[in-house]
Amino acid sequence: MNAILTFMKKNIKIIAFVAILSAALFSFFPKEKSDPEKDKALLQLITFVIEKGHFDPKAIDDEFSKTLFKSYIDGLDPSKRLFLQSDIDEFSKYETLLDDQILGKDLSFFDLTYDRLMQRTKESQSYYKDALAKPFDYTQEEVLDTDYEKGPYTKSTSELKDRWRKQIKLSTLASLTDKLDFEKKKDSLSKTDQKKLKKEDLEPKSMVQLEKETRENSLKSLDEVYTFMSELTREDYFGIYLNNIAENFDPHTSYLAPEDKEKFDVSMSGKFFGIGARLQKKNDYTEITDLISGGPAWRGKELESGDVVMKVAQGNEQPVDIVGMRLDDVVKKIKGPKDTEVRLTVKKTDGSIKVISIIRDEVELEETYAKSSIVEKDGLKYGVIYLPKFYIDFADRAGRDAAKDIKLELERLKKEGVQGIVMDLRDNGGGSLSTVVDIAGMFIKEGPVVQVKAVNQDKEVLSDVDKAVIWDGPLVVMINNFSASASEILAAAIQDYKRGVIVGSKHSFGKGTVQNVYELNRYIRNSSFGDLGALKTTTQKFYRINGGSTQLKGVSSDVHMPDRFSYVEIGERDVKNAMPWDKIEAADYQTFSIPNFDNIIQKSRDRIKASAQFALIDDNAKWLSKRREEHIYNLNLNKFEAEQKAIELEIKKYKPITTYKTNLQFQSLPYENMLMQKDSLLKEKRVRWHESLTKDAYVEEAINILDDMQNKGANKSSVPASKAKKGKIVGAL
Repeated sequence: MNAILTFMKKNIKIIAFVAILSAALFSFFPKEKSDPEKDKALLQLITFVIEKGHFDPKAIDDEFSKTLFKSYIDGLDPSKRLFLQSDIDEFSKYETLLDDQILGKDLSFFDLTYDRLMQRTKESQSYYKDALAKPFDYTQEEVLDTDYEKGPYTKSTSELKDRWRKQIKLSTLASLTDKLDFEKKKDSLSKTDQKKLKKEDLEPKSMVQLEKETRENSLKSLDEVYTFMSELTREDYFGIYLNNIAENFDPHTSYLAPEDKEKFDVSMSGKFFGIGARLQKKNDYTEITDLISGGPAWRGKELESGDVVMKVAQGNEQPVDIVGMRLDDVVKKIKGPKDTEVRLTVKKTDGSIKVISIIRDEVELEETYAKSSIVEKDGLKYGVIYLPKFYIDFADRAGRDAAKDIKLELERLKKEGVQGIVMDLRDNGGGSLSTVVDIAGMFIKEGPVVQVKAVNQDKEVLSDVDKAVIWDGPLVVMINNFSASASEILAAAIQDYKRGVIVGSKHSFGKGTVQNVYELNRYIRNSSFGDLGALKTTTQKFYRINGGSTQLKGVSSDVHMPDRFSYVEIGERDVKNAMPWDKIEAADYQTFSIPNFDNIIQKSRDRIKASAQFALIDDNAKWLSKRREEHIYNLNLNKFEAEQKAIELEIKKYKPITTYKTNLQFQSLPYENMLMQKDSLLKEKRVRWHESLTKDAYVEEAINILDDMQNKGANKSSVPASKAKKGKIVGAL
């Protein structure tokens, strides 16, 4: 989970304090560029900034060393198919020494593990190639235990090779059973389905042929994985080590290498400067996978999905051959400042070579932005707003942000005469804290939205001070297990004010902490190391206006709807080093009152209880929870097939979950209908979204709740009482 919540406004003292000390500590950095010296500098700088800026910094001691050792080694080899037990024994000498190495800028542990990892990775290439060089014996009686966390490391190379063999055999076995099943169905395929296949695919194939195909496909896949791994540098792996150190303080503190910092900025703002194309690596070649709607490449209509980029040139400069180049490096060459030219030499799908000139421009990732739809039920219109994250461009406050977009969507929906709003925050991992305060303020006249507390400082109450209410009608907020951070603040505020109904998973993710992003270069004087990246560290905790934290506990839904993760532990509460839950004094706020609230909740619960769809979802959740505990796989073909058929029968039982269809019809707003006349890609995206909404039992129930809230005084503005008390219901909505 990447739930980020940044808030810079009130941390000037922390930043200034760290900056003053860092100027004194790091002014001696050598000017000559040396990777080991740069690594030492980063190690010192990161631990220093965390210790001075973190909300609750841990002592860097032997206990810290032990947990860091385990998380780092587990992360390097999670399936225990690289290191031998002898390697772990050698590494273990450092188990309680990492704290001393960090403080002493000693890189010997990292150097040892990195060198050994490179050695073992190179050796492992021969293991999978040897395993795939000859047919597997699928009549042999053997099993594979995939519970790697509890399993031991192998003691010898021969034992390690056998582990690789079994793992690859399991992979090919799964593919082989699919091929055998298709072979049986060939004769019964319809003529339409037959036309979709190549002639050679329709010809009968023997068991020998199919077995060989599975090994060839597996070899190709593993070769691609190892090609990607070969592109990783020592710097990449050192970034992993630094990240493990940072995350040992808490799950949301992390080191952002320069490339990761850039991706973070793009994810927060939803835009970047480039050509607007997505790329993927295929062996040594870089292929265009799709074009971003509205971007320069999309507007130019020359670049297409499937084109292979051979060379890249900046303006009138000579083109650079990018075949074999790392994907990240290719992206760097194609991206660039606004209004600059990049020329791509591409191989088209028909084999022709073409040079395409594109002028870089701002590219907006439309799927990261808010969108809305209208649905009718029993003659009344309702609006659904989906907000994937609380985005904002910190570098351009005049640019697009979630608060502006939500306000615009609300005004558009009001213009269309909707009688209720569903705010869909499912899978929303968070974003800007200031943005969520602005959005919450659109549903209340004024008042506190969230409380924020930094270490050794008094709490700060962040309030909506704008008395304007954009939407004062019926409101339902949808959450799930993956709604985190800023999503939880909004849901908690709506719940504490009794302004709307919270529906969805039993509870949200449970991330109640605030992170600041520190540019590391700002703390170094006269450094010649180049871009050192950034550090995202937890500096504050936030609290509901009722005083309780959302940390660990999250926000509990007023109406709990069964979902596939109902019986699986997911969220902050399941992370070992997560910060604890606590409570502070409640803020002063005036609550609203939803007439017949208890009756509305009960009616919804009754519908869910009587719903065959939700009963099936709940049963599926129990089955999935049970399946997660199964980790022993039979490598005998007949037994494996029997097990898979039993699983397939269970899966068929749950097929109605995906084929479910409501009687609701969703449509775009008028302004978007006009845009779609010129933008076929946008039209395709909205058609798909609306189709998914018609199959969504959760949205259907949210609309039912809005319907229950009608004509019961629930669409009138709040009437504040003259004497308000903390948490007391003093008004009517």
